[in-house]
Amino acid sequence: HGGTFQPLRHRSGTMRDRLHSYTKRTLGAGGSIHQAVALPPNESCAGWVAVHAIDFYNDVCLIWQVMAADPYLSSFRAGEGFPSGVEYRWSASPEEPSVSVSAPQYIDLVLKWIGEQINDPEKFPDDADDEVRVYSTPQFAALCGQIFRRLFRTYGIIYSSFFGTLEALEMAPHLNTAFKHFLFFCTEFGLLPEREMEPLEVLVKPLRKQYFAAKQGK
Repeated sequence: HGGTFQPLRHRSGTMRDRLHSYTKRTLGAGGSIHQAVALPPNESCAGWVAVHAIDFYNDVCLIWQVMAADPYLSSFRAGEGFPSGVEYRWSASPEEPSVSVSAPQYIDLVLKWIGEQINDPEKFPDDADDEVRVYSTPQFAALCGQIFRRLFRTYGIIYSSFFGTLEALEMAPHLNTAFKHFLFFCTEFGLLPEREMEPLEVLVKPLRKQYFAAKQGK
């Protein structure tokens, strides 16, 4: 079950590499997550979002890889394993009809799809000149929106169906930190529609409260 997903690196000397290093330095120097998600001075907002799309994808791949060998994953039927009250259906492109899959299949498909987008130099260039051109397009903004929505849904499935497994593997603290960083970033830049967050409201609400309190210096 499930493929293995290789973490994606940022090529040295690119905008992506510089911004990725900035986040690591901020968190490494004891900076808080709400400081780490803020756009650095004089940097491109779209470039900042691009770097985080890749870094958050790497986070989710790492968490999911821990789960991938669990035989429990194959026990889910189509339409099963999603957050209460929702079923995420899969469609590879807007032209294709959506199909009912199990929650673990959905995560595999999402991670494969995001990996393909990020590894496509036309969509996620790692050449300094191309970065500026591509990141400023509406197509890039729409693609990033879809990546962040699908990553959020992946977290929703993991929390709904696999939290106990990750807790037993002592991965829950890592999952919680990764999700908090992801949600703070999405909140900072308005990347998730409210309706998308509703199935995880019990988790999202207190974290967003923390984020807004931290922004106000409380």
